[in-house]
Amino acid sequence: MRVLFTIAHYFNSEGGGFYGSLKSDPTPRIKALQGCIAALHQNFSTFQGMLDGSARRILPSNTKLSYDIDVVVCTNGENHLLYELDGIAHLFTHHTAFVVEPMLLGFECHEIMSTCYGQYDYYAYLEDDLQIDDPYFLEKIKWFNTNCGDEFLLQPNRYEVDMVQPMRKLYIDGNLVNPEMTKSIQDVTDSAEISREYLGAPLRFGRVNNPHSGCFFLNNEQLKRWIDQPYFLDRDTSFAGPLESAATLGITKAFKIYKPLAENAAFLEIRHLCNRYLGVRIRADHDGKWRIYS
Repeated sequence: MRVLFTIAHYFNSEGGGFYGSLKSDPTPRIKALQGCIAALHQNFSTFQGMLDGSARRILPSNTKLSYDIDVVVCTNGENHLLYELDGIAHLFTHHTAFVVEPMLLGFECHEIMSTCYGQYDYYAYLEDDLQIDDPYFLEKIKWFNTNCGDEFLLQPNRYEVDMVQPMRKLYIDGNLVNPEMTKSIQDVTDSAEISREYLGAPLRFGRVNNPHSGCFFLNNEQLKRWIDQPYFLDRDTSFAGPLESAATLGITKAFKIYKPLAENAAFLEIRHLCNRYLGVRIRADHDGKWRIYS
């Protein structure tokens, strides 16, 4: 199986600080981008082995879970941190889109996917602070596609971790504050829930009013379905903002979006490396009560 991963990356220390890409300190973003790219190769590339001491050799490992992968990092001009990644520069291709506004880099990734249509089995879009730690991640998506159909798209649950907080893991894309926000682009009551058995365990997947995960993963048929829509590459930024729209708006129009429900949220998950919620806006006070700070 061949997989194309596209990553939109931008950093500007004078940008104002709301997003991780606009903070004054580049260190967390450098570590996040390194983690994002390294995890793709550690979990999915064919360069994995197991020591065979008796024969003094290395045997190929995870041959049923490894793929021919290409990683493309898309940047705008000089506002990036790739020069800090010299040690892993051989693990990705740098695509520079000089004429694209920084906040629209995600749409440039969509265009890269469309030009590569037919050359890969899966096409992925990732924000640059997401890390996949599950080697079965893509196999689970493939399983879902096979069992449910290509008109359905399974999105992972994003989570943050903080070992100092009483709650050490938090899924951050639960219900929207305003549930009406996505009503114009999806009907969550249509095929509201899917139940399947996986490795002998019952699993539940549901339509959600917050389809955002900062990423998506499409097979060939799904990419073609999206490319054929009149709104493909229209650069519509009406869902929350440009970054959120690039990750979520187009696919929500084109597919029925599902996520693993809370009881089995970890079935498909992806880590958000630059915490915006756990330990930052959401934390336990001295009285043990949880507080959400704006």
